[in-house]
Amino acid sequence: MNTNEGIALRHQKQGCPQGSCSGPALWNRVANDILMQRWPQNVRIQAYADNFVLVVGADTKTNLEKQTEDALKQFETWTSKNKLQISIEKSSYILFSKLIARTRIKLNSTTIKRQKSIKYLGVYIDEKLNWSTHIHHQTKKAAIYLQNLQKIAGKSWGINMKHRRILYKTVIERMLEHGAAVWCQNPTTKLAKKLAKMQRGFLLAISGAYRTSPTAALQVVLGIAQLHLQFQLESQFVTLRRLRKSLPPDITNISPHQIENDIIGWTSHPLNFPKINQTSIEDGGPTSSYYSIYTDGSKTEDGVGAAFCVYEGTRAVKEWSAKLQNYNTVYQAELAAANEAAKYASEQDNSTTIVIHINNQATIISSANPRTPDAIARNINKILLQHPNIQLSWIKAHVGYEGNEYADKLAKQATERSDSTHTIEYPKSHVKRLLKDSMLQAWQTEWTNGTTGRIVHDVIPTVKQRLTPWKREDFLFFTGHGPFGQFRKRFRLLQSPNCACGMYGSPIHYVTECHLTSSWHLKKPAPQNETLWYKSVAANVKSRNRNHQIIEHLHNNSDLFAPA
Repeated sequence: MNTNEGIALRHQKQGCPQGSCSGPALWNRVANDILMQRWPQNVRIQAYADNFVLVVGADTKTNLEKQTEDALKQFETWTSKNKLQISIEKSSYILFSKLIARTRIKLNSTTIKRQKSIKYLGVYIDEKLNWSTHIHHQTKKAAIYLQNLQKIAGKSWGINMKHRRILYKTVIERMLEHGAAVWCQNPTTKLAKKLAKMQRGFLLAISGAYRTSPTAALQVVLGIAQLHLQFQLESQFVTLRRLRKSLPPDITNISPHQIENDIIGWTSHPLNFPKINQTSIEDGGPTSSYYSIYTDGSKTEDGVGAAFCVYEGTRAVKEWSAKLQNYNTVYQAELAAANEAAKYASEQDNSTTIVIHINNQATIISSANPRTPDAIARNINKILLQHPNIQLSWIKAHVGYEGNEYADKLAKQATERSDSTHTIEYPKSHVKRLLKDSMLQAWQTEWTNGTTGRIVHDVIPTVKQRLTPWKREDFLFFTGHGPFGQFRKRFRLLQSPNCACGMYGSPIHYVTECHLTSSWHLKKPAPQNETLWYKSVAANVKSRNRNHQIIEHLHNNSDLFAPA
């Protein structure tokens, strides 16, 4: 191992026990050797822990077999050198080709099994790359999750709808989304239908609606978009943000190099870090230091601005301000102001203590961290290391400190400028918001052009990712899938759609004119005003409560409402 004092050697007699603290680091040292070796042009190697994948390409069957076996021999040489063994019984290969002839891949005269699909890092990869195998296993997994959800919540008991939705969004959906960046980049109609079928059970479990209720209506009321749209959103974000690949112009014109990128590793050697007195997140007010700098960032309807002002004693001697792009965040503005202030301070006399007052604690914490992923904060950290006389101190905002108020005024004035004078990369939040807007637009198009759940569409014409505060009875009434004669006849539960009173058993009938529910009646609308009536009822809590009582009465006395 190379160190600052030279090469450190230690004779290794046995391996590290699994689960040891130093095991992963030492294994990485061993595995790095095979990853860094020179491989043939058409051979690639990938590893995760002790699982290795070799990807081999060739133009003929013979060349494919030869190149694969050569690659395996090279890999076996490394294992022998490090006293490791290849588990042949756990090894397999998959062929991505229209080749019909059977291929034979051998290692030391032992034939390696060919599989139609393999599981790698939780994703099932099939030989046709249509992801049907992966969706099949995800469906089985979803069924288990659904059973667990139903154990703690039934149609009319258990945790409330809000908590059911939270469990689904934060646990179940995230598990099902695993690997979506690979298998859901461009979902086909067939894939979208499979995912909708997978999601439907959860929608019914969360809402308590009848199992015949339209999926589109449940999605809109619960604020849960179609799975294929949500998974595609995640795939697009990973492609743009992590894989650094461009997306089609109709989705976004932002290129990967315009997005802020997390930096890994250390700003400097771990032994070098800002001194304890260089950063403080406790409000001490303006210090007694002769040289003080106040920074601030602001975001208004006009834009985003950053500024700092310099005080010598009680006299302002320098000010700086700039307008950022409208997509930048307040945090980026705070960092930009602190960075410019630190650069200015580094140009002054090193023998003078300079205190930079920042009213944002996150900026100070990030700048003091030598492993911060933010490039601007890392630059501030470097300046602190090189100039021990510069200090960062938190100051409470809007409590009457003159320097802080002046910096705030400069930042707000900067937002009103006509052009931006300072450019910072797009924040991740802005990119995700753009992709989310694109997803919502696609969802809105499907909801507007749909053919099911039209009463719910009249009540909630605009999709949103927010739960509508409805109860189970509201789902039954507005979808029409409830204990109504009209619904029961449609699904052959009754021979007639009429109510016991002889009139047609529509949802409106029971809540406005049926003499068996007269205690809770609402005023019946004219036929041309039914759409407005539904909207009015949905917006009125008292009206909805009456409906709840009627539907509960229908459930408890179903035989009473059956036609003779």
